[in-house]
Amino acid sequence: MKSFILAMLLAASPAFAGGPVTRNQQPKVEFFTMDAMGCMLLQECTDGIEEVFSIHDIGDQYPNRDYNIVADEFHAMLVALNQVGVKVFLADKKYFPTMHRGVYHTVGNNFFLNKKYMDDPATLMMVMRHEGWHAAQDCMAGTIENSMIAIIKPEEEVPMIWRVMAERTYPESAVPWEAEAGWAGRTEKMTMEALQSCARGTMWTDYEPTPMTREWLEENNYIAK
Repeated sequence: MKSFILAMLLAASPAFAGGPVTRNQQPKVEFFTMDAMGCMLLQECTDGIEEVFSIHDIGDQYPNRDYNIVADEFHAMLVALNQVGVKVFLADKKYFPTMHRGVYHTVGNNFFLNKKYMDDPATLMMVMRHEGWHAAQDCMAGTIENSMIAIIKPEEEVPMIWRVMAERTYPESAVPWEAEAGWAGRTEKMTMEALQSCARGTMWTDYEPTPMTREWLEENNYIAK
């Protein structure tokens, strides 16, 4: 269905087998790979990963940078994310494949920021907005409790530059979702407003679902026919 993609469930591998692990007993994975990212997303790997509770948790890592300029929007997004059950983590670069700056996990409802790139306030906000938009897409698809995400904006409303950039970067099947996330990532307060809408429970009145999304929401009793 064009308005939905089913979140990819990370298949269990020998690295993830067995019971819960502690910080001193982590699965053995090759760092800077998708396996390492999967271990982080499943929260099997915890070393070098800390939850973010405020902008100060970011700023403390980079004492020579001024994060006050982005504090208001950052905190508004963080509050809305926490209200809907999404947690944000700052993670060591070893859990990310090359050039990955962040990732949102639709199954665990967490997202992770790559510590390597968060020393720049502008990059921090671009990644927060981009991954936060995926959380809002998760909300648009009924609830963040399921593993579906839906586009929020009609595809024709997304500026062409963001679609072209998405086409150059992502598989064709992911372009509709990534194009609008790219747009949101570079647009001040766009993601903040969508997340606040999700937290209020007004997602489908603030943002008109696409026809196919509306059909799915009705069939699954999220909204009345």
